[in-house]
Amino acid sequence: MSAKILLVEDEPGIQELVKFNLQAAGHTVLTAMNAEQGLAMIRDALPDLILLDWMLPGMSGIELAKKIRADHRTAATPIIMLTARGEEQDRIAGLDTGADDYMTKPFSPKEMVARIRAVLRRRAPQMTEDIVEINGLKLDPISHRVSGNDKALDLGPTEFRLLHFLMTHQERVYTRSQLLDQVWGDHVFVEERTVDVHIRRLRLALEPSTHDWMIQTVRGAGYRFSPNH
Repeated sequence: MSAKILLVEDEPGIQELVKFNLQAAGHTVLTAMNAEQGLAMIRDALPDLILLDWMLPGMSGIELAKKIRADHRTAATPIIMLTARGEEQDRIAGLDTGADDYMTKPFSPKEMVARIRAVLRRRAPQMTEDIVEINGLKLDPISHRVSGNDKALDLGPTEFRLLHFLMTHQERVYTRSQLLDQVWGDHVFVEERTVDVHIRRLRLALEPSTHDWMIQTVRGAGYRFSPNH
């Protein structure tokens, strides 16, 4: 599944090479030459993952990573550090700032794509193309099909995205605001009650296979997906 990736890298040659290979892998790529441009793009676009060079002009990649982690909107956004530094203490410093992975230049494009896939699978599983199956409820992101106990279920596009997100984050409670950010997008301005409408539609779509009870309301908090009553 295509992810929106922000690449903050000041070397034009590396930037073009990385961008080309990420686009070839099906991702949407935004680029910035320095930390200030990167921050502006993060505010405007809220990427799914950030590739961040350690050595940037002005504000360093480490400083930018700290700012990203300090902002509640981006605190959970996956970060992979790109750097020519290979010393263990430098790797530790990068990971201590909250980076999810660390790649030392030069690296192969295949390794980069594989690491991005691994980080997304771990931190943002709804961005991957992995089939999700829980207690007979099966969702296939590639074919965009959902079935319950081998019975095809008919979901609208928003309900599909909502179910995919909830199934890949089971047992966690999400507020309406958080679901709007994660499923609709950070810069889509709709009423929070819109979430209730789509939760109701999702439950109706899951009724034929009796999986509707897995979409649970947590009074005063929000919603969760749980295979447990």
